Amino acid sequence: MTDTAKLEIDGKVHELKIITGSEGERGIDIASLRADTGCITLDPAYKNTGSCLSNITFIDGEKGILRYRGYPIEQLAEQSSFLEVAYLLIHDDLPTRDQYEEWSEALRYHTMLHEDLRALFAAFPKNAHPMAVSAAVVSALSTFYTEDLDPTDERQVMNSIERLVAKFPTIIAYSHKHSLGQPFLYPDNRLGYVANFLRMMFGTPCEEFHVDPVVERAINVLLILHADHEQNCSTSTVRLVGSSRANLFASTAAGIHALWGPRHGGANQSVIEMLESIADEGLSARQFVDRAKDKNDTSRLMGFGHRVYRNFDPRATIIKKAADDVLGKLGVTTKLLEIAVELAEIALSDEYFISRKLYPNVDFYSGIIFKALGIPVASFTTMFAMGRLPGWIAQWRELVIEDQAIGRPRQIYVGPSMRDFVSIDQRKA
Repeated sequence: MTDTAKLEIDGKVHELKIITGSEGERGIDIASLRADTGCITLDPAYKNTGSCLSNITFIDGEKGILRYRGYPIEQLAEQSSFLEVAYLLIHDDLPTRDQYEEWSEALRYHTMLHEDLRALFAAFPKNAHPMAVSAAVVSALSTFYTEDLDPTDERQVMNSIERLVAKFPTIIAYSHKHSLGQPFLYPDNRLGYVANFLRMMFGTPCEEFHVDPVVERAINVLLILHADHEQNCSTSTVRLVGSSRANLFASTAAGIHALWGPRHGGANQSVIEMLESIADEGLSARQFVDRAKDKNDTSRLMGFGHRVYRNFDPRATIIKKAADDVLGKLGVTTKLLEIAVELAEIALSDEYFISRKLYPNVDFYSGIIFKALGIPVASFTTMFAMGRLPGWIAQWRELVIEDQAIGRPRQIYVGPSMRDFVSIDQRKA
C-alpha cells in the first residue's frame, strides 16, 4: 500500500503520495498540487523542498554521513584518488583498471588549452578575481568546441566532460600565473592530475619543480572531500541552468559563479580573513572566542558548524589529519596558523561550542592547508571548484539523461494590486 499524506484545503481533502528513498528519506510528492488545488507551497531558500530524485550523493546530517554512489567518504578519502572518485561520480561506479587507464589517458590528451584561449587571460586585469577568470574561460570553451555542445548526444557529452575535467586545473593555474605576471607552464602529462596542477601553479620555466608527495596526497584528499555535496547552491544552479538544455560549459560556468559567494565556496577564504583580523588586532584565539560569545559583540566565528551536518562534519575529521600532515611535513609556522590551531582546540573542548554543535568544519581546515601551501587567498575558491567539478558534471548529466523538465519555481506575489497608468505630468511625489 502506498503511503500518503492528507492535505485539507477549503474543506476538501487531497491525498499526496509519500516517496521513500533508498536510505529511508521521505518526501511528500506535490508535483500535481497546483493543478489539483490551485495552491503552491511557499519555501524560501528551498530548505524543505526536494528538487529531484538523485542516485549520486547521500547525506545524513544528523549522523554525519556522506556517501558518493553508496561509498562512504571515509573509505574513498583513505583508499582512492580524485580521478577515481571523479569517474565514480560521472560513470556511476568505480572504474576497473582498464577503465581507469582509458579515463586517465583521455584526460592527459586534453590538458592543454588552445593557444587562442590562452591569449584570453591577457585581457583580464592582473587583480581580476580567479573565480571570475575561471568562469569566463570555462564559458569560452563552448566557443572553441562548438561541435560537442549537444547535451543529448552521448559522444559529444563525453568529449566535453573529458575536456572540462582535464583543462580546469590548467585554467586555475593560468589565472594565478597571470595575476603574478609569471609565464604559463604547459602541462607535463608525465605527471598525475594533482602533481601536474601543482607544477603549473607553482613552477617556473627556470628550474625543475619537485612535487612533495605529502602535499600531493593532501590536495587529492581535499578534492575528494569536495567532489559532491548533494543539492547545494552551486549544484542546484548547475542543474537549473542545465534544465534549459544549456551546454555543459555554460552550466558549469554558472555553478562557478554561484560557488564564488562568501556564503558558499568563499567560506574558506572567510576563515583566513578572520584569522588575519585576529592577528592584526593582536588578539589571542581565546580572546576572540570570548568576543564571539558576547551577544553585544559583532565578531563572528567563521569555519565552525554546518547547515547540513548537525553533530559533526565527516569531512572535517579526514581533512584535519591532512592538515596535520602538511603542517608537519612543511614545518610551516605562522601567527595565523598558530591562531587557527588554538581555535580548533578551543572549539573541540569548550562547552559553548560543543552544546551549539560549533565544530571546525571542512572550510576551516581547507583554509589552513591552502594558506600553508602558499596558495593565494583569492584562489581558495577555485580549488573548491576544481574539487566540485565532477559533482556538477554528474548532476548535470543525470538531469539530461532523465530529461528533467525546465526548472521554473513559483512565487507568491505581494506587490500592489492592479492600478491605472498615470501620465508623468499628473504624478505626485
